[in-house]
Amino acid sequence: MKSILRIAPLAALLFPAVPGLYSQTPPAPPDDVAAQAARFTALYSAIEQNYVEPIDPDHAIFDGGVRGMLSALDPFCAFLDRDQFELMQEQARGESVGFGSILYVSVGKILILQTARGSPSFRAGLAPGDEIVSINGVRIDRLEFQELIDLLKSSRSHPVRLGVIHPGRLVPEDFNLRPATVALPTVDKSFLWSPGIAYLHIASFEEKTSEEVAAALDRMDPPRLKGILLDLRDNHGGIVESAAAVASLFLKPNVMVLSTRGRAMPEKDYHAATMPRHYDQPMVVLVNGETASAAEVLAAALQDHDRAVIAGQPTYGKGVIQSVMELPEETGLALTAGQYFTPSGRSIQRPLAGTALTFASLSPSAATKSDAAKSSSGADPATPAAGAFHTDDGRPVGIGGGITPDVEIPGRVDDPWLGFVTQRGYVTSYAESYLSSHGRLAEPFDVPPEMLEDFKQSLEGNGVRVPDEFWSSDQGILKIRIKVELVNLVYGLDRGEEVATRGDAQTQQAAALFPRVAQILRGH
Repeated sequence: MKSILRIAPLAALLFPAVPGLYSQTPPAPPDDVAAQAARFTALYSAIEQNYVEPIDPDHAIFDGGVRGMLSALDPFCAFLDRDQFELMQEQARGESVGFGSILYVSVGKILILQTARGSPSFRAGLAPGDEIVSINGVRIDRLEFQELIDLLKSSRSHPVRLGVIHPGRLVPEDFNLRPATVALPTVDKSFLWSPGIAYLHIASFEEKTSEEVAAALDRMDPPRLKGILLDLRDNHGGIVESAAAVASLFLKPNVMVLSTRGRAMPEKDYHAATMPRHYDQPMVVLVNGETASAAEVLAAALQDHDRAVIAGQPTYGKGVIQSVMELPEETGLALTAGQYFTPSGRSIQRPLAGTALTFASLSPSAATKSDAAKSSSGADPATPAAGAFHTDDGRPVGIGGGITPDVEIPGRVDDPWLGFVTQRGYVTSYAESYLSSHGRLAEPFDVPPEMLEDFKQSLEGNGVRVPDEFWSSDQGILKIRIKVELVNLVYGLDRGEEVATRGDAQTQQAAALFPRVAQILRGH
């Protein structure tokens, strides 16, 4: 069992707390709220006095009562305990407390894949390929996998003594590290895809994302750029103001980016701001089913204003606002407080049966247009009129959940055999053993046929069947994945992810759209 340890981005669309929803001295509750609270108190008292075992109040009230109540509303409401609330605050700031390393972890083995510049690991001289063999005197090779994960988690926020073996050496060297605040970049991949075409992937939207996007593009010499390939795949969202700021880098000042509306919050319009940097190169935006929330805000704004070709697969469809409020004892509440709407007035929220989000909503202006269209067409008044939403230049855009790409490009789905081989870590294990016996890679490097055959023999030596029908069709992707793991272990995760991105067929097809961007945006 193997894993890359990362801090996952918070998949919520964060707004400042809505005034009146929470304060240190809340107002007296209305009579109906007080009556319901009295019913809950009576029920809890009966359980506490009569249940067969003593009741843990925190578990019963917060894990049971509060979480159960929130889950009955919609899937996005959540109670955040102290650790979850602290992690959410760190992620909103784009930082974390730790040592700044991304690790490859397997049973009895930890390898460093990357160290963040300026982090404790970086300052200590640790680098990709270094192997951590002990933590505070505990030998890694004597631990079960879960014991190893628990040790890493418990060591994250305390000073540690690491035993580390550098590549090509046999004797470990001790390093004493103290945790520190480490910046977590949200633009996690950026490079020149080809001469004049910039590629960048945004992993989430935090306070400094627009600055990171501008810095990444500036490193690629904007005057020479002829196109920007913006990858929002697997971006679960973040701070919506950040998404609006990124949109402002590409849209004309003062055009609408989104609007928001909720029962306890005033309707508000967000417009593109005048930014120190502005980029007007042709754009292709790549999305998939895991593109959600604030990432959909950005993609929708670029689509509605005919600024970019949206390519890939339909997005997730999360168009609600989470207001995150601080509660006593350093806990928090993420509550659905409203919905957001695209410049054309459509909601991205997909209908969720059995919740308060059963039906898609429209902005007030869009609802008026939709009602007029339905009256003239005789359509069902319970649903928005087909073709009621258009981009600035008149291209129709649909609603019903998520964003429909202008050009659909299917993503890769592994066959069952390849999925098994990848998930069980056989590719990474082979890369480890290859480097142990052959040393560092000579550049430029590719996977020759004899290495692929050697990998096949290693699978069979581990008792893994290699069916001919899968082997013949999977050799191309296996070459890429073996190369990625080798590059990860020798040169670090950034280089490995660039290799993986360049080998991805969906990205290749999206990049091939640039000669047709103007034609696609005209609706042809």
